[in-house]
Amino acid sequence: MPLSEHEQKLLEQMEQALYADDPKFATNIRTAGGSASRGRAALGVLAVLAGLGLLLAGVAFTPALGVAGFTVMLIGAVITYTAFTTRTVIADSSTDGSDTETPITKMPKPPKSGGFMDRMEDRWRKRTEGEQ
Repeated sequence: MPLSEHEQKLLEQMEQALYADDPKFATNIRTAGGSASRGRAALGVLAVLAGLGLLLAGVAFTPALGVAGFTVMLIGAVITYTAFTTRTVIADSSTDGSDTETPITKMPKPPKSGGFMDRMEDRWRKRTEGEQ
């Protein structure tokens, strides 16, 4: 059942609000290869489990089998890691009308507001200066 015009407008407004509130989350949802990433992650997890089985068999039988198991586990871990850290590509409309694909890079982290040690140093300074 198709959405009415009013419902479509509400949905677009909600989508725009989501992009404005949390752009990182919105781009993660918007990625085109979501199911492919999940499939690669599942393949990686299965490879890790198979490698673990080979590693245990290598402990019981021969060290060469254990080395092969470790290698399979390592490859599975890399596949799983890359499935979750793939770059998102969006279409960027340039001024001449042609669409070019631009990778989204990670946004720079904001400067830290002071860690635990900084707060402890500030407290120590206040105590030694007589302030509290």
